Formats: sequence, C-alpha cells, structure tokens
Amino acid sequence: MYRYIIIEDERLVSEELKRMLSAIRPQYIHTATLTRVKEAASYIKSTNTADLIFLDIQLSDGISFDVFEQVQTDIPIIFTTAYDEFALKAFELNSIDYLLKPIETEDLEKALQKFEKHNKKQEPEIFSKIREVYQPNFVKKRFLIQQGALYDYIESSDIAFFYSEDKLAFLHTFSGKRYIINYTIEQIENFCDRQMFFKVSRSCVANIQSISKIVKYDNSRLKVSCTPEHPHEIIVSRKRVPDFLKWIDGITIS
Repeated sequence: MYRYIIIEDERLVSEELKRMLSAIRPQYIHTATLTRVKEAASYIKSTNTADLIFLDIQLSDGISFDVFEQVQTDIPIIFTTAYDEFALKAFELNSIDYLLKPIETEDLEKALQKFEKHNKKQEPEIFSKIREVYQPNFVKKRFLIQQGALYDYIESSDIAFFYSEDKLAFLHTFSGKRYIINYTIEQIENFCDRQMFFKVSRSCVANIQSISKIVKYDNSRLKVSCTPEHPHEIIVSRKRVPDFLKWIDGITIS
C-alpha cells in the first residue's frame, strides 16, 4: 500500500491520472492534489508522509522545480509534462521516471514497476506472501499500523472488527479508532484466531467481544450489531448463519 500526491494545476489531467491509478493500482491511496508551487512546498514540508509524488513541471505560478528550492525531501517523483526539455533537470532530483502527456497506461505501468522495485516497502509484502504459503495456519497476535511517518501495532484482542470500504481494509479498535491495514478481508479471516474472530459478512470480520445484538432478519438471515458501532449494516447471509451460530455457541469453525 502506497500513498501518493499529485501536483498538477489542470483538474482534468489530475482526475484522469487518479482514474488510471485506481484502475491499475487500486491499493494505492491518493492523499492530496496540489496546484501551486507554494501550496505544494507547504504541504510536503508539513506532512511529508507520501510515498510517491506525481509532479507536473509547469504550474500556474511557476516551475515545479521551485518546490524543491523551498523544501528538502527524499520522496520519489514521477514527473509529468507536455514538454521534454526539462528531462535532464528532472533526473537531477529524486526522479523515478519522466512521463510525457497525454500519459499512456503502458508508460505509467512501467514507471510504477520501477518505483516498486526500488522501494523498501516491497520487502514486508514479500515476507507476507511467503508466510501465507508456508504458514497457512499462522495466527496473528497483532497488526502493524502506520500513522504518518510513525509505525505502531494493535493487539488482536484490542480490535473490535475489520471491514473493507472503497477497496481499502480497516481495523477498528474497541476504543473507537480505525486504521488502514495492508491486507484483504480474506487474508484477515485466515490470519485471525477462529475462536475470537468470524467473517460475519463479505466485508466484515468481527471479534466475538464486539457482538452486542443478533436479531432475525428476512429470508432466514441475521442482523448483527456491534459495540463500538459498525459504520455499515451487518447482515449474516443465510448460507453463513449455521456456522455463525456455532461460532457464537463456542464451536470453532475450521
């Protein structure tokens, strides 16, 4: 999971870039679109949590190279421009690639592959996949979270439920906080203690301690309420009801 910002003063161009990224890298998170040199410099200086910058060279109030006269950063950059006379200058900075407008999907894909190849975040993703293959019964006792530039972890017992929304997965604690995590709901279901957690719906894995109410629903389904409150309605499908009730009754489902 990578967070990226776009520095671009043409709204249609930035929206098209976001659309392309959403299509080929849905796990990437867009955190900001900035349109001016001063605005971009201020954002990078104060936040500086992005993993990647898409940077148009010519902005309405100047050349984007001026951003880096005002602020120092080691965030990788993919330059975007309609002109190629700035290419040499671009590669003097933290440039991954240089894309000419209109950007082609194939060129963007190649640039992203170069970025991912050289980015250190690739390592834990590789280890995660190895663990999934060789330790299928592995049970996670805690989950890594990131808050800006800081890393921390949440104990599994402190998590009320996990849920997916807009192609992202979140963990929600009993204290009411939520964090983005780099797993799918299917992976989370496999990682969690089956006595403590159950996949109550397609998009939610809940802790038994968070279940506050279970009522009959139409078509032989069940409606579940959680504490703290879940952001969406939780309906247990008719197919999953028998296993869900066994889980509630203390029978572990393999």
